[in-house]
Amino acid sequence: MQSVDQTRDWLLSQARPLQTIETVSLLDAAGRVLAADVVATLDVPPHDNSAMDGYAVRAADAANLLPVSQRIPAGSQPQPLAAASAARIFTGAPIPADADAVVMQEQAELQDDGSVRFTAPVSAGQNIRRRGEDIASGQVVLNAGRRLGDADIGLAASIGVAALPVRQSLRVAVFFTGDELVEPGQPLAAGKIYNSNRYWLVPALRRLGCQVLDLGIVPDSLEATRAALREAAASADVVMTCGGVSVGEEDHVKAAVEAEGELQLWKIAIKPGKPLASGRVAEADFIGLPGNPVSGFVTYAVLVRDFLRARMGEAVQGWPQARQLPAAFEWNKPDTKREEFLRVQLREQGGQLVVSRYPNQGSGVLTSCAWADALVRLQPGQRVALGDMVAVYPL
Repeated sequence: MQSVDQTRDWLLSQARPLQTIETVSLLDAAGRVLAADVVATLDVPPHDNSAMDGYAVRAADAANLLPVSQRIPAGSQPQPLAAASAARIFTGAPIPADADAVVMQEQAELQDDGSVRFTAPVSAGQNIRRRGEDIASGQVVLNAGRRLGDADIGLAASIGVAALPVRQSLRVAVFFTGDELVEPGQPLAAGKIYNSNRYWLVPALRRLGCQVLDLGIVPDSLEATRAALREAAASADVVMTCGGVSVGEEDHVKAAVEAEGELQLWKIAIKPGKPLASGRVAEADFIGLPGNPVSGFVTYAVLVRDFLRARMGEAVQGWPQARQLPAAFEWNKPDTKREEFLRVQLREQGGQLVVSRYPNQGSGVLTSCAWADALVRLQPGQRVALGDMVAVYPL
């Protein structure tokens, strides 16, 4: 069996970033993958400005009673500060020439004659946001390969960028094999089960930003599976299936992919899971997940999701950093050959964050995935006692 790390590294090495680039408006860019560095062409802030409402002064004059010589709202262009005076100023407004401090209005007493006295010591530079303090002209503010979040969009707007170059959305075609599968809402005859894989995988792909072509359930026959593969590969960048990738007589996906393209089939040292298929059909990549819903869910989360991210052009930097947290459970029957990924939940106990596991870790227990908010990664043969520190990865 191939290790989890070997499988993940191989998948990432095969991920060919999408080459098509499109330019979209800022409000349409969230969640997309940036295709080129974004470089600032101005300083942010563009001028020294006030960090609060108050009075702009020379610190050397601040011990005196000072007349108010001008009023400076945000967006205005102030005059140089008159000698031995203060300027009423508001948050974000430019600092007038010859002023070197801002006194907050809570530390100012306005006199009947309109002059102002300050009730606290004043030092040069206080309450002033300097030009370029956040961003300097010429600075790379967003790197290519970044999946754009809400703050990234605001950051681009702050330097005057109205649109961003992003990678084309990844097109993923999916279908599900098994004559035993029935869609929710239909009567469940003897020997049938509802198709749960469709209802976690399609939303997961959409949440990742993929365009999903959902071909539904494909009958358990080699001809039907080959036809579905051809249809999927003709319109998608990646084809994904659930089920049929093992070596049973009714597992037709393996033979169909070999007939229509090329296939690498792995037995991975992972629990839950084991079979995972990867290959090509025409110009599309192929990923075959195990049909067991828990195995498919965990394999997708641990191995396949980052392959898809890299395929979208996102910079994927190895494994995410695991959190080391104490276990509020025991694990006394470890698998001696495979890494185990336990479905767990983080909760507070005695004032600290601990890890609680779902009682039934069976590969057919999809309730464990719905309950969990993280996975604990255990090495082959690793036992866990109460209080042991374990490696936790958020779902």
